[in-house]
Amino acid sequence: MRVAGLVIPAGELVERFSRSSGPGGQSVNTTDSRVELELDVLTSSALTEQQRARLVGRIGSPVVVVASEHRSQHRNRVAARERLAERIRTALAPPPPPRRPTKPTRGSQRRRLDAKKQRGQTKALRGRVTDG
Repeated sequence: MRVAGLVIPAGELVERFSRSSGPGGQSVNTTDSRVELELDVLTSSALTEQQRARLVGRIGSPVVVVASEHRSQHRNRVAARERLAERIRTALAPPPPPRRPTKPTRGSQRRRLDAKKQRGQTKALRGRVTDG
């Protein structure tokens, strides 16, 4: 299985099959079309120590993916492998750069204060009417 230039040997993937709920009619009760795909990150030979630490920190050690949306076992196997590759790809991605705080502009501060004064005046006009 390929993940962003990383090749995970098929021997390291553990596949389990079981009966799936959902569409399929009478064949639902007879075919094991649900696929559960598992990768043990701690023992994988395809990962470097840095990648292993990042994966364990973000998604945990045995990464388990389940696919049961298709009627055939083969299509569920393909869907599970794609889903596992996507989870690993997003977990290995570097974190986004930190946000640099900015100050509000002088014009935006002035507009905000003017709007606050206007709201205050509007609310002040809602008081009781006195005959005087």
